[in-house]
Amino acid sequence: MKILEVKNLSKIYGKGESEVMALNNVSFSVDKGEFIAIVGSSGSGKSTLLHLIGGVDRPTNGEVIVNGIHVYQQNEEELAIFRRREVGLIYQFYNLIPVLTVEENMTLPVLLDNQSVNQGRLNELLKILDLEKRKDHLPKQLSGGQQQRVSIGRALMNAPSVVLADEPTGNLDSKNSKEIVDLLKLTQKKYKQTLIMITHDERIAMQADRIIVIEDGQIKKDEVLKK
Repeated sequence: MKILEVKNLSKIYGKGESEVMALNNVSFSVDKGEFIAIVGSSGSGKSTLLHLIGGVDRPTNGEVIVNGIHVYQQNEEELAIFRRREVGLIYQFYNLIPVLTVEENMTLPVLLDNQSVNQGRLNELLKILDLEKRKDHLPKQLSGGQQQRVSIGRALMNAPSVVLADEPTGNLDSKNSKEIVDLLKLTQKKYKQTLIMITHDERIAMQADRIIVIEDGQIKKDEVLKK
């Protein structure tokens, strides 16, 4: 079952002499439960692609369909709901609210969506992420690896259709990087989660089911590693 379809997606920034083609007619699809690694040099268009999939930015041309939803046919209110319910975003910088506890940071997207917190799911995620004893701590009381675990939990609380991770290990040492990738793979399998991750780390990319290489805003390679 296809959970994501990207069709002829292009994004142009600026006009005239300052015009930059960030993405140029990109098309691919992703099956439910796949782990996709997106790799490419800095400025190749990787993050632009991820933001367009997640409804964070609008394309110049093309279409994104997530879980049957035509993302850019939505109005702004519908797009906000889409981002909260269908997409889980994990960034290199954890983007935690400093005055909120671990538990409050994780459940914030649910509460912003005017939904009740699934306590069973919260408790399960706290256990999987090894945050049970830290749930009442503030971000400043946590290590970098623990803060990234919180951001993973926050991304998964609404059971999104697709998890988008933009260099999630970029701020971490090798030990914490391995733990974070292992956790993402664990939750991907446990929840049959679709995971799309940008990474510069070839060792991480090789753990994916499939690698997509982006160069100059275009897909240069799309290779299946595992079936």
